[in-house]
Amino acid sequence: MNILVTGGTGYIGSHTIVDLIEKGYTPICVDNQSNSDLSVLDGIEQITGVSVQHYSIDLCEIDSLDLVFEENTIHGVIHFAALKSVGESVEKPLEYYYNNITSLNNLLFLCQAHKVSNVVFSSSCSVYGNTTALPVKEDTPFGEAECPYARTKQIGEQMITDFGVPNTWFKSALLRYFNPAGAHESALIGESAKQIASNLVPVITETGIGKRKEMKVFGSDYNTRDGSCIRDYIHVMDLANAHTKALAHLMDEDNTTQIEVFNLGIGQGVTVLEAIHAFESVSGIKLNYTIGERRAGDIEAIYASIVKSTEVLKWKPTRSIGDIMKSAWAWEQVRSKT
Repeated sequence: MNILVTGGTGYIGSHTIVDLIEKGYTPICVDNQSNSDLSVLDGIEQITGVSVQHYSIDLCEIDSLDLVFEENTIHGVIHFAALKSVGESVEKPLEYYYNNITSLNNLLFLCQAHKVSNVVFSSSCSVYGNTTALPVKEDTPFGEAECPYARTKQIGEQMITDFGVPNTWFKSALLRYFNPAGAHESALIGESAKQIASNLVPVITETGIGKRKEMKVFGSDYNTRDGSCIRDYIHVMDLANAHTKALAHLMDEDNTTQIEVFNLGIGQGVTVLEAIHAFESVSGIKLNYTIGERRAGDIEAIYASIVKSTEVLKWKPTRSIGDIMKSAWAWEQVRSKT
């Protein structure tokens, strides 16, 4: 089956392409390389032995995207393509609304035109806002979006839901990620955005390798085990596998639910200091970090309930925070040599 993967040369998209190939699907990749590099396709081919068909196009250009649908029989879509930097979205809100909303609108329009019924949507735990409900469940009400990026994910989920109501042939899984991290075990692909890293795990590995002189832990007085914030970190290959399972669930003839939401995380929290110590344990390196003041906008703790994902998708994460750090560190060492 041909599966269109938008944003396929990006971090999560590239790892999902690997999982799709290993499960017998034929991915067709679309990406404009605004925050990725075509070299990831070489890594995918080395891992899988498959040269993935790729279109370097912008989803905001509907005629270019339509050509992909015209030239291929598409059986399902996994939609990753979006701008995703929280800070940048605050600085450039209109760019984020235009890119993330327009691209999804074009995709849904063409799914309707070509009767492509199975769409997996890359959402985010940021849709919950500054929630205090723990663990976060799929029916936890949305809070106020903390940034334009999060708002585009809230709007995106609503667009898909509104589209699905009158189009009873259409089905979609909305996957709300917590904190993807790590790399493929081969160290041939990993997190390699063009933007300066801001997520905790790449900041840790860049500090470990010496790209950063030190890193800062924001806050030590939270009401947590060690005073630092708690987050839910999920290995990117576990996350990738959840997309493949969500796609299979949509295609299952016994599944009659049109729109379903799934949280994807490990289901337990890890503090910032615990993540640092996990890295130190697997790398043997003492990390140079300082404790700073709380950062504006950070919430104390958030982690997922993954009961629904486990029961409905028959999916369960298999990798720990130690596995995340081990693979991320191996990837950091490889990419630092290139």
